[in-house]
Amino acid sequence: MRELTEQSLIAGLDEAAGRCPAVARALAEVGYPELRRREPGFAALLRAIVGQQLSVASAGAIWARLEDAVRPMTPEALVARDDAVLRALGLSRPKIRYARALAEGCLSGTLALEALHDLPDEEAIAALVAVKGIGRWTAEVYLLFALGRRDVLPAGDLALLTAAQRLFDQSERPEPAGLLDRAEIWRPWRGAVAHLLWRYFSATRPVRQSGGGSLPV
Repeated sequence: MRELTEQSLIAGLDEAAGRCPAVARALAEVGYPELRRREPGFAALLRAIVGQQLSVASAGAIWARLEDAVRPMTPEALVARDDAVLRALGLSRPKIRYARALAEGCLSGTLALEALHDLPDEEAIAALVAVKGIGRWTAEVYLLFALGRRDVLPAGDLALLTAAQRLFDQSERPEPAGLLDRAEIWRPWRGAVAHLLWRYFSATRPVRQSGGGSLPV
């Protein structure tokens, strides 16, 4: 699988901009985004779970506490922590269940994270969402940021949808299916355009706006 690099991110956005005036306009307004990558593995996937339906600030604070308390950040160390400890760190009861399901899947071998590297996008997503608590957004965020998949677009992400609403000057935020329809012209660089849309979301956010963004930490 070809992964996004700093060079291919720029090349991909240039290619998408040549076909889509909206992408060209976003590039002109906010410039090229930085490539955001994480080390693949248990910690990156757990971090995506922690960030589900939380603001950037809240997810970052909880993750920082979790990293301090669970060392090393491994499935073995996670399952060794009591629920009371994890709740005190800020994890909700459902997310404690999801974190344990992820850890147990990794330990039992039912989720082979290394094998995801060689799977096509949709097969990798299917393997991830088979684990309790991992939905499509979480799986796509992992593929995009940890595995560097260049054509993965987490269309259910609130920040991406809001950015698309602003970029396309729509009165209402689009539904995920609507964003995916518009994104067909961006193939095979939808992941690159997702990086741009997150940058566009941050750069065009109203000064007084608070909360609501789901930009992965």
